[in-house]
Amino acid sequence: MNSTAAIDIHALINRNALSRYQKCIIALSFAVVAMDGMDIALMGFIAPALKTAWGVSNHQLGAVISAALIGLALGAMFAGPLADRFGRRVLIISSVFFFGLWTLATAFSQNLDQLMLFRFLTGLGLGAAMPNVGTLVAEYSPERKRAFLITVVFCGFTFGAASGGFAASWLIPHYGWHSVLILGGVLPLMIVPFLLRWLPESVRFMMTRNAPAWKIRRIVEKMHPGMTTDRCRFALSEIATTGGAVRLVLSRQYLFGSVMLWGSYFMGLFLVYLIGSWLPSLVKDIGMTVTQAALVTAMYQAGGTIGSLFAGWVMDRFNANLALAAIYFTGAIATVCIGYAPADVLVLSCIAFCSGFCLNGANTGMNALSASYYPTRARATGSSWMHGVGRVGAIISAFAGAQMLSMGWNITDVFSFLAIPAVLTTLMLVAKSRYGYRP
Repeated sequence: MNSTAAIDIHALINRNALSRYQKCIIALSFAVVAMDGMDIALMGFIAPALKTAWGVSNHQLGAVISAALIGLALGAMFAGPLADRFGRRVLIISSVFFFGLWTLATAFSQNLDQLMLFRFLTGLGLGAAMPNVGTLVAEYSPERKRAFLITVVFCGFTFGAASGGFAASWLIPHYGWHSVLILGGVLPLMIVPFLLRWLPESVRFMMTRNAPAWKIRRIVEKMHPGMTTDRCRFALSEIATTGGAVRLVLSRQYLFGSVMLWGSYFMGLFLVYLIGSWLPSLVKDIGMTVTQAALVTAMYQAGGTIGSLFAGWVMDRFNANLALAAIYFTGAIATVCIGYAPADVLVLSCIAFCSGFCLNGANTGMNALSASYYPTRARATGSSWMHGVGRVGAIISAFAGAQMLSMGWNITDVFSFLAIPAVLTTLMLVAKSRYGYRP
């Protein structure tokens, strides 16, 4: 090769097969998202035991759940612009350490006020991690496989949540609800050293920030050994963009699509968090045990793991917006069916699995959709702001669930109502496909 020829980073990643180094990045990202998913879902799993142990009302439980979600929203909103300025790596590693530390602290809460404070602080770290992981994976993935690879990583969320459910079903009867939080705090702290050792900065981000050639060369050599020389130059053949990340996300070109992404994710997280947080209590109220309720909810989360892979596969082959719209609409039907299912563990688990397959799977696909929509300069901000607005939907879901139960709504009433946001999400994605900017 010509020792002075410019290596196009964009083309290099797109035309080559995934290297072992890129697969390592994907594996580490999966682990981060799995820890994130486990820690977010923990309150839903320990809710019935916490209500019994502390005499917590539904409204008080809703306040605790919403404290973490407020932290999630703020963490996501601030982390995106910071990552577009300082890099993805430092934000990811810091956030994992932060949410692991405060989840561990939550296990030793002495009262409801401490529980709310620690969950809020945990939420700040949780909110910063996921959108930046999605951004990093997008920037190391070839475009032909980008949606699938991002959903592979983000199915770690439902994998982690489901694992937390299975762990909770065993830990709570034997060691109490504190043990679940200890597990959720120790595991993230254990992976921080691996991230420090093996997680790199985004090479595309480094190009946009005019990083020294030797730093870029070191990463390219790890991806594709023998590809570079000491004298070679690097280029990034991406559509040129000007201005700051925030200005670009809110520009006339991207604004309509941004609003549709925000609205879709708002509704999607409203659904997923309300179901994930309140399904154990709703199932327990129809006569099932705490262990059975945890297992049904774990099956809902497990369905999302497989549904995420399916969503990514479909998005890489068809119109991504319309593919997700169809999956959300199918999820609306499955969600209504939960409300009319008999109080049988097997039947409820199967229907919950189908609902999770669609709703959690499509929500995972939204991460690939946002990462593909924005250019490198604004990708972390665009994805993080979608997460931040979406978390508002999750916050509202905590109070909405508590209000529905306080009004005496039964499981049929709740899940019939939840079809509405699923259909609205479908319509917004169709509108984005028809009227939004096509990168």
